[in-house]
Amino acid sequence: MALMPVADALAAVLAGAEPLPEEMVALDAAHHRVLARDVEALRTQPPQAMSAMDGYAVRAADASRAGAQLKVTGEIAAGRPFDKAVHPGEAVRIFTGGVMPEGADAVVIQEDTISEGGVVTVTEAAIPGRHIRLAGIDFRNGDVLLSGGSRLTDRDLSLAAGMNYPELPVRRRPRVALLATGDELVMPGSIPGPGQIVYSNGYALRALARQEGADTIDLGIAGDTLEATTEGIRRASDSGAHILITTGGASVGEHDLVKQALDAEGVKMAFWKIAMRPGKPMMHGRLGAVRVIGLPGNPVSSYVCGFLFLVPLIRALLGQNMVHHARERAVLGRDVGPNDLREDYLRARLETRSDGQLIASPVDRQDSSLLGNLAAARALVIRAPFAPQAPAGSVCEILRLPA
Repeated sequence: MALMPVADALAAVLAGAEPLPEEMVALDAAHHRVLARDVEALRTQPPQAMSAMDGYAVRAADASRAGAQLKVTGEIAAGRPFDKAVHPGEAVRIFTGGVMPEGADAVVIQEDTISEGGVVTVTEAAIPGRHIRLAGIDFRNGDVLLSGGSRLTDRDLSLAAGMNYPELPVRRRPRVALLATGDELVMPGSIPGPGQIVYSNGYALRALARQEGADTIDLGIAGDTLEATTEGIRRASDSGAHILITTGGASVGEHDLVKQALDAEGVKMAFWKIAMRPGKPMMHGRLGAVRVIGLPGNPVSSYVCGFLFLVPLIRALLGQNMVHHARERAVLGRDVGPNDLREDYLRARLETRSDGQLIASPVDRQDSSLLGNLAAARALVIRAPFAPQAPAGSVCEILRLPA
């Protein structure tokens, strides 16, 4: 099978990825969930004109000059409206959040008054409309304030509460099952034997999936037998996973059994091997309703492919407005050599100059096994197939990595 271009591979991964059904969740559980549909305000905020300050509600015409004296006829606190109108020559003591009484069209703040014996003297002239929050200045009943496909922030939850929603319609979380393969892998905290390495891929991939709003299922490590690999794939299907991620076993060696196991289970393979670096031996197919992405075992390849393909797939299943990674322009901080037929994703440090210009400096070693350089990177510099040598200072495109 020929190497598939990255754009075509991503299109294949996303093909037919429809948003999952919606469910209602309480506001406290809705943070970072994806809103399933537009939400309209159920009320007007504020519902009536209210004072923005502590002071006196007055008729501006009666308090248009310093020294004006007005009779205080009552008091208004938040939640306790005044049931009388303000007439000529009158004022009402009012506190922040109090409903403006009928007849009053201004608030004189208490710092600009002198109160004595039921009479208030204005020391600063009133201005019509000043210190008043008009009805609906924030929003009105029926206004669409939260859009479907948006990921809810902490401020969105406050807004939803103000709109009078105790719960919100959100997309169900995709379930991502992750199966590692390889006799050489041991868990962190173990003492590796000869030829063994500590398993690391799953921790980054599960964190990446959870950060995007998915639930994760850890299927552990399958040994290098067809039976163990097949059993792990079946457990993913039985778990109700929407996505199965395998790591390792995707190449062409005798011990690379993932593709054999997937073929044996009837997975229809969309592609195997893509024209990118790192991550050439990546595969994708469907096992019934489960979308399968087979990632390479090298930790950098595994993570970069997960970032480029798994993240957009999760976003598509969540119905997010922004599925694809946003590309940015930066300037190379060092020379890079010419590229071959594969699209390259160079791990790079990122800094911002005093003039706001982004500087992307590819790390020294781009080997796909080097976790230290991956952890130090803040972006991927994208190099097109057959791109010529590019000196420091050249414009480049980058993808920011998650913080």
